Amino acid sequence: MSTLPQLAPLLDLPPDIDELRVEASAEGFRFMGKLVAEWDAGQNRFAEPGEVLLGAFQASCLVAVGGLNRDPYADRLEIGRLRHLYVERAARRSGVGSALVGQLLDRAKGVFQSVRLRTTTQEAADFYVRLGFRPVRDEAATHVWSWR
Repeated sequence: MSTLPQLAPLLDLPPDIDELRVEASAEGFRFMGKLVAEWDAGQNRFAEPGEVLLGAFQASCLVAVGGLNRDPYADRLEIGRLRHLYVERAARRSGVGSALVGQLLDRAKGVFQSVRLRTTTQEAADFYVRLGFRPVRDEAATHVWSWR
């Protein structure tokens, strides 16, 4: 991919979200299925103050998704959580993931004091460290971003 996709808030899940879900599942990632199931059930629509679900579109096709929620595992409302970040294989290492995380952090600034996330792969952990997240030892998070 030569140009970065357009990033836009998702007010509804686009039909091609299922292609990302299937690809993620084939790679062993269940979180895209959880995203779709929780959205369909109305459990998490990224609709609380400060929350957003962003899609990255290339030639009108969804190539990546990522969300920002209030952290449901934290006891303070000023802690956000980066959730369900997935970039299709063909779009990886093109800057899409970095752009998506950057825009999510821009939206989090002024709303949340910090943003946490949990990842299960070393590749993703290295990605988040390159973006400025700090590794943490916490049952509910592996990395944190703060503006302090």
